[in-house]
Amino acid sequence: EDEKIKIPSIDVDSPIIPVGETKLGAMDVPSKPMDTGWYKLGPKPGEIGSAVIAGHRGFRSGPAVFDNLHNIKIGDEVRIEDEKGQELIFVVRKIRTYRATEQVPEVWYKNDIAHLNLITCFGRWNKLTGTSDERLVVFTDLL
Repeated sequence: EDEKIKIPSIDVDSPIIPVGETKLGAMDVPSKPMDTGWYKLGPKPGEIGSAVIAGHRGFRSGPAVFDNLHNIKIGDEVRIEDEKGQELIFVVRKIRTYRATEQVPEVWYKNDIAHLNLITCFGRWNKLTGTSDERLVVFTDLL
């Protein structure tokens, strides 16, 4: 059984696929619209540091896992279920949007406790770059 991410408040229940980096050094994303991608070069969810999970929003072929991530609220729970069915519960602390080109160290390098940060595309689609002009980041902490 795969690892799963569950966000009850926005009806997410999806597999987590380990992803690395693209040729350009950016975090890779899962190929399927309803999967999420955990950045395997960083901490696992539950380990000290900033674990990062990305998911698609507004996929061309239909619904995507993080279509409703913008509706999440501070205090909502994000649950990570491991292969053995054990669950870690994270609580949303902060929600921010950033320009797609912005470097945001706090997403990747906060090492005080176990964090889990969720990322998806946001804003306007740019045909030239093939991506949206913003990123929505949800910052959560292990309960």
